[in-house]
Amino acid sequence: MRPTAFLDRDGTVIVERHYLGDPAGVTLLPGAAEGLRRLSAVGVQLVLVTNQSGVARGYFTEEDMHAVHMRLSHLLAEEGVTLDAIFTCPHHPDANCACRKPRVGMLEQARRELSVDWERSAVIGDKPCDIEMGRAAGLTTILVRTGYGANPAGPTACKPDWVVDTLDEAATRLLHIWGQTEKPPTQQGSNHE
Repeated sequence: MRPTAFLDRDGTVIVERHYLGDPAGVTLLPGAAEGLRRLSAVGVQLVLVTNQSGVARGYFTEEDMHAVHMRLSHLLAEEGVTLDAIFTCPHHPDANCACRKPRVGMLEQARRELSVDWERSAVIGDKPCDIEMGRAAGLTTILVRTGYGANPAGPTACKPDWVVDTLDEAATRLLHIWGQTEKPPTQQGSNHE
């Protein structure tokens, strides 16, 4: 059983682009690779969970979506990071599927297919649906102030356990919570809200 970081994709790991279907548009956010590398170094599984309704809407194909994920995986590999799994919901919001965030279907699939230490796992994202999914599953939730999370009037109303500025700061917070580091995180950007 391994602690697991369930990661939103757009606005959390990579720069938010509206309905990204072109691999050329994949750009890692500052602090993303560093944070993921630090988590991976202590045995935390890195699992991407992402809504991709652009497939159902006809904006791009599933092959395009996979090409975006291959590009993301390549950029992370250059930084010494490997994702353990990627789970996607390609359905339209009106489809009423069980996998679209904030529903917990992707987390439940990961729990069935991977060796997840549920007590030491967390959801990290930039939108209320990420935080709501994590809360519904009983996981620690961290909102990053990147992507949609950068809006000061925005997503903190969804009551995440923690709010941080970057994925690297999220890693610091998780390592401290899980007792993986002796140095407590700084208060700047890491306050409980």
